[in-house]
Amino acid sequence: MAQHVEESAHLRHVRSVLVRSHHVQIHRLQRLDERIAAHLDGLAVAGDFGLKLCLEALETPSVGAVFTLAVRALELRDAGLLQRLFALVAAVPEAERGVFGALGWVSAQVLQGTIRDLLMSGDAVQRAAGLAACGMHRVDPGAALGAALADADERLRARALRVAGEVGRVDVLPQVVAACVADDAAEDEVLRFWAARSALLLGDRSAGVLAVLNELAEGSGAWSDAAAEWLLKVIEVDAARQHLRLWSERANEPGLAGAAARRRLIRRCGVLGDTHSIPWLIGQMQDLVASRLAGEAFTLITGADLARLDLERAPPDGASDGRFGGPNDDPNDDLVALDDDEGLPWPDAERVQGWWQAHQARFTTTSAAGQRFFMGEQPSPAQALKVLREGGQRQRMAAAQWVCLLTPGTKLFQTMAPVWRQQRWLAEMTTE
Repeated sequence: MAQHVEESAHLRHVRSVLVRSHHVQIHRLQRLDERIAAHLDGLAVAGDFGLKLCLEALETPSVGAVFTLAVRALELRDAGLLQRLFALVAAVPEAERGVFGALGWVSAQVLQGTIRDLLMSGDAVQRAAGLAACGMHRVDPGAALGAALADADERLRARALRVAGEVGRVDVLPQVVAACVADDAAEDEVLRFWAARSALLLGDRSAGVLAVLNELAEGSGAWSDAAAEWLLKVIEVDAARQHLRLWSERANEPGLAGAAARRRLIRRCGVLGDTHSIPWLIGQMQDLVASRLAGEAFTLITGADLARLDLERAPPDGASDGRFGGPNDDPNDDLVALDDDEGLPWPDAERVQGWWQAHQARFTTTSAAGQRFFMGEQPSPAQALKVLREGGQRQRMAAAQWVCLLTPGTKLFQTMAPVWRQQRWLAEMTTE
């Protein structure tokens, strides 16, 4: 029985990695979700004994252990145990991810009454949790959203700004835009980012909103990449090229700063989808440090599956020992974080060049100058839906963004939701 606790906690951690991975498609995520569900069902069948084991695991409160216990608390509708978990969140902020993850995992039926209580709570963290659950389930939180947008607690306000865009609340757009450009938000990147992102989701493309995203994207702070993900999809291509030139200059700087800037530049070329960057990306594939990331950007623009089209090479010697930027197996090495390029194919630059020469005309004769491409086609709701069904997780995340940007006010598709819920949403989208 203890194995159910250990495995559900461990698999939850595995899932947190896979939902952000390039190579993981929804069918693989489904198999993982089924394993997690089976272990959680085993704990439910065990009743009080299973709950006891979950509580014992909380002696070392990992995110996975908190997630497992929170699922049981929600399914049992145990308000006292849920309050205990929120008390833990106050003492150990990292535990919040476990509680929020459980709110996103369980069904909407399980949450009936609980979300209402959270939204009406006098505690800002619990209200934020209620809003987060609404966002993850794509449910309108009602009047609670407007109240949270005006709350003095910055974390609650940030969550409200985020959820406003995710659930398509166009009626609060004026409040969102005001928060985006407010003087008192100038030093708070978190508030500015979520406000600007929601403004885009709700259809605002005003100069003030774009200026906020541009400032964040041009900086090197924690929100730079997230801001660029949205900015480069909505500004004019000429302006986007100027943004890339800025990062190109930074990429030429020596040392780690230049290397980090080059990775950001490669990613942003893929986000923009401008075929003018293809020759440069193919050149980057010859550098083993940047090769896989350049291949991912190439695929994001052209839709070319490097593995399926036999455009990849064998991993080079040293690929597993951290020589090319990833983690390794040495316990004395500090480089133990997840390799961001894990699972990406190693492109063969010569073969990719040959493929591009054979297919380049399709990208240059079927569109006007400055046209964006996403997975081989001009962005459209139909193309985005296709990628949501068939793409890898990072591609699906981009597709979810395109759906909302092309149809403002649409609820944001949650690519990290349990697969059975995602499949229901996809079925609904195909009948609209």
